[in-house]
Amino acid sequence: MPAKPVATDIYALDLHAGRWRRVGDIPVTQGRLGSAAVTIAGKVYLIGGYSVSPEGEETSTSEVWRFSPDTGHMSIETTMPTPVDDTVAMPWRDRWIVLVSGWHDIANVANVQIYDTQTRHWTMGTSWPDKPVFGHAGGLVGDAMVVCDGVTATKGSDGKNHYAITNACWQGLLDPRAVGHIRWQQVAPHPGVPLYRAGATGATDRAGVPSVVFAGGTNRPYNYNGIGYDHVPAEPSSAVFGFDLEHGTWTTYAPAPVAGMDFRGLLPLDGSFALFGGMRAGQQVSDEVIRFDLKPVHGVD
Repeated sequence: MPAKPVATDIYALDLHAGRWRRVGDIPVTQGRLGSAAVTIAGKVYLIGGYSVSPEGEETSTSEVWRFSPDTGHMSIETTMPTPVDDTVAMPWRDRWIVLVSGWHDIANVANVQIYDTQTRHWTMGTSWPDKPVFGHAGGLVGDAMVVCDGVTATKGSDGKNHYAITNACWQGLLDPRAVGHIRWQQVAPHPGVPLYRAGATGATDRAGVPSVVFAGGTNRPYNYNGIGYDHVPAEPSSAVFGFDLEHGTWTTYAPAPVAGMDFRGLLPLDGSFALFGGMRAGQQVSDEVIRFDLKPVHGVD
């Protein structure tokens, strides 16, 4: 299990003053690993994750917490039908939360779970069309999402999971008139090697072109300590690339100023992008914010 207790602290960053302040704790007895967070209508939703017992057993947690930045209050919003960690969580139309695939206790699941923050109702979406994965990344703009990479898990003859990174990328088209219906279409793999626990987000550039931007990660999957399942240390990536949803093409951007891995998201920030925390080379957990602009290097069809 992790060598140190898993933190439950909540911090807020004042973007105008450039200062962090501690605003409380997640009200749980044990911290979570592999959680995700999205913002809907001014509220932050913290989703799932897993806890680790003293014996090292990992259990996916079902809670979805709602945090109100104006009051600093955090409360239980709902519980997931199928608890997942290392999932991709995306905000849709400032109303729904879309969860794609992820890990549940002992295996990956292909579930797509959609939560309506207005009615507080869950809908099961069209399942992930490929081998289910964890540690993948994706973003959503309008009604279109792109989800890439991650790690598959296959039971071997020894009864143990055997993990393999994948470079599969899929575009999913959502329908607000028929929530849960998703039209999946495979797209070309992104430039470079497949990545694990990269950051990603949906964005629209200055010309109004929608795209999904990916940054960081590693090509060697691991659990929580940065050491690969093959016992070789994972090395972080500084890669940045994006999928143009209008033209269906990939663009490679100038690398981020610092290589990092173990991200759960990528945030647009005043015209640029930011990766928070994560790991750096040598499996060092970091408190830094990696900030960068998108500078195209070349396009890839």
